[in-house]
Amino acid sequence: MHFGSGSLTRCRDVLPSEFEFCSDLNTTRFLKRIIQAENPDFIAFTVSQINPSDDDPTKGALMTKIDGFGNYDLRVYGAPGSMLANSTVLNLFFLDSGDRAVYQGIRTYGWIKESQLHWLRRVSQEFQGQNEDSLHSTDGISTIKPPALAFFHIPIPEIPQLFYKEIVGQFQEGVACSRVNSGVLQTFVSMGDVKAVFIGHDHTNDFCGNLDGIWFCYGGGFGYHGYGKAGWPRRARIIQAELEKGKNSWMGVQRILTWKRLDDEKLSKIDEQILWQVR
Repeated sequence: MHFGSGSLTRCRDVLPSEFEFCSDLNTTRFLKRIIQAENPDFIAFTVSQINPSDDDPTKGALMTKIDGFGNYDLRVYGAPGSMLANSTVLNLFFLDSGDRAVYQGIRTYGWIKESQLHWLRRVSQEFQGQNEDSLHSTDGISTIKPPALAFFHIPIPEIPQLFYKEIVGQFQEGVACSRVNSGVLQTFVSMGDVKAVFIGHDHTNDFCGNLDGIWFCYGGGFGYHGYGKAGWPRRARIIQAELEKGKNSWMGVQRILTWKRLDDEKLSKIDEQILWQVR
């Protein structure tokens, strides 16, 4: 979701009939419409937004010491007043996939580093350990792993494999990933709690595909300042986590769904699917 200078920034890749009155304001209008329609509890951006100057020497010195400057985790607790009010029912992980880098003398896109994966494994294990006594069903107590979702910008090198597999959505451009495979997919599989991963970068891809039991989903291009495809509406991906209804209390997450909304007259809802559910 690239931003420029508001009404002064013209839209990219729109129909000729749309160009004259199209600007960054179309992006903010779409964002407002989506928020009003979906009333989300949380909004995650997996795309480039504001690119500050890289001239800051302090930032440059810091980035030589830290792999990723935006690695975060967020615990989602159970419904207030429920038996799980003080327990995690969903974990969210946000990873910095970098920008561009040079690998073996070749310029490539960034990748998630081993130090970040170490942090991810450690945090996941801590969350799971803290949640061992969570209630899951009305029949009693069971030790379960709350599902987790991950978010980052640049796709991993395995994503091109999905061109040959069944997907939900459209695969319209080549995957711009790093030449370096740092083992992100293997890490997610070994952790066991990550059920879906949400990525950006390739604006005209909006599909979900499954790799080793984990869904990888693009959101599709949202903003009008970034590149897109004329005649192909900008869009946003919606994620919904539904709680299980117990006899006397809300329980843990029962299933996770996703769909997309188009920036058309009706905010059309397309490609709804279930990403994960309790079995």
